[in-house]
Amino acid sequence: MSGRTRTRGVKTAAGVHTVRLPRQRGRRSQPFVVVVPERPSLTREALGFLGGALWRFRGSLAPTGFALLALVVTALLHVLGWWSGLVLAPLAAAPALWLGITQRRRPTRASALAWRIGLAVLATLTLTWAALAAGFGPLAGSLELVWLLILIIAQTAWLIVRRTH
Repeated sequence: MSGRTRTRGVKTAAGVHTVRLPRQRGRRSQPFVVVVPERPSLTREALGFLGGALWRFRGSLAPTGFALLALVVTALLHVLGWWSGLVLAPLAAAPALWLGITQRRRPTRASALAWRIGLAVLATLTLTWAALAAGFGPLAGSLELVWLLILIIAQTAWLIVRRTH
């Protein structure tokens, strides 16, 4: 094989395997091919590590996923129409109604009642935030701070409940 038929100095795209043919010396040697894979970039390595960690802890990060979903959905509702906040506003009373019905049917004391009240307060705060975010936009005023506080509280409570049960 003459040197004129080989391509030299050809650049390939990232992630493409490069095939290098070493120069053949003599007539009796058998030709061979060396395949050298391209090394992934540092950014690809970091994103792969982050994606793997998120996948491994996906059950523990459920409230974070729901919070991000709520942020996107309320932003879309705000873009579609400001009146969507008025539609969501009556839902903020549902957790208090749930607490009253549940406590009347299955009364509890002490820690179970505290968890029920805490859950009802968190749900009321979340639904109130959703109505306000759909009406005024999720990043209007201090709504982003309220969203962050709800996220931190929900994530902490989720980790406590999952560890003890």
